Amino acid sequence: MPPVVHARFALGDVVRHRLFGFRGVIFDIDPVFANSEEWYAAIPEDVRPERDQPFYHLLAEHADGSHVAYCSQGNLERDSSDEPVDHPAIPGLFEPFSEGRYALKHLHRH
Repeated sequence: MPPVVHARFALGDVVRHRLFGFRGVIFDIDPVFANSEEWYAAIPEDVRPERDQPFYHLLAEHADGSHVAYCSQGNLERDSSDEPVDHPAIPGLFEPFSEGRYALKHLHRH
């Protein structure tokens, strides 16, 4: 059984990828790696993250548009720009950007 690791980030937090610089808003969290073996093997070995840490699903923006990203906790840091993220799926899941983060719409809360 992997060691217990606590998630540093929460749903609605805006983060930045340490290596690639893109920004995103967290919309789901896996306590440990939960993607395919093919996805994991495609990451170059020298930057491949450990599996036994939280992984985050992001609605991400980059210079060429937007995408959905899957990132390890070790590759993310809080974004300090205080700017909203530009992704077309954000309005469907979150309230408007406020005080540096997004609040999940009541409809999507458990």
